[in-house]
Amino acid sequence: MNASGWSWGPQDLGSPDVARTGPVSRDVPVARDMVLEDVETIGGMRVVGLEDRHGRVKSFPLGPGFLLDGEPVRLGPPETRSAPAKPRITRSGSVEVENLRASVAKESRVWVEGYHDAELVAKVWGHDLAVEGTVVEPLHGIDDLPSAIAEFHPGPQRRLGILVDHLVAGSKESRIAQEALAVPGARDNVLILGHPYVDIWQAVKPSALGIREWPVIPRGVDWKTGMARALGLPHRTPQDVGRAWQAILARVNTYADLEPALLGRVEELIDFLTAPDAADS
Repeated sequence: MNASGWSWGPQDLGSPDVARTGPVSRDVPVARDMVLEDVETIGGMRVVGLEDRHGRVKSFPLGPGFLLDGEPVRLGPPETRSAPAKPRITRSGSVEVENLRASVAKESRVWVEGYHDAELVAKVWGHDLAVEGTVVEPLHGIDDLPSAIAEFHPGPQRRLGILVDHLVAGSKESRIAQEALAVPGARDNVLILGHPYVDIWQAVKPSALGIREWPVIPRGVDWKTGMARALGLPHRTPQDVGRAWQAILARVNTYADLEPALLGRVEELIDFLTAPDAADS
């Protein structure tokens, strides 16, 4: 008879197949720093080391035959904890938001020159933009950019981030950008950035296409048509040129396939539109 009033012999705890007159052992996974008592040693391959008050360690097989806090238990293998899943990285290099539901579209916008620009930005930065609720819209050229900005009525909660092709000093694009920033409401609410390439196609690294450099297209030849022909892609009709772009876009898997001169500009535009002061204004 023990202190709890139960009467059992060694076989009662050590062998699960015999009838018990005392409490039934519960299953407990072994863990460090448990204070256990060995009731009876039985055969087995997996063992646990128990240390007595003198610091001596003795090994016992896992299974029934132990007391934990005075109660009979059946020791099992330690609980296995799976390693935390590695975060998934998006095409832009950011950490993917799991189970993402796109935010409600905000009034601020990213404007780009054409469909090809919009498709490239959406492919690489689409997840980031969905998190922020920011929409990318093509302008179909920037000749009327000042009037388009005026019609948009930019403000602290209606910001515009505009990506322009071939925005270099002295260019037509540079002059238009200066005029656009003079539109009422544009100051502090419109950011115009550009890359040095003739077209967004050239923002794709040549190595992504398996070439050393982009071909040079002679003056007087439509740039996209000439480039598609030089690359051995469809080029005879506007539809062909569209297919040529899709072939190029398919070779872009992540931000690493794009030139740094484009990466920095797009990231800066997104930061401008999503800055806390813009959202809280």
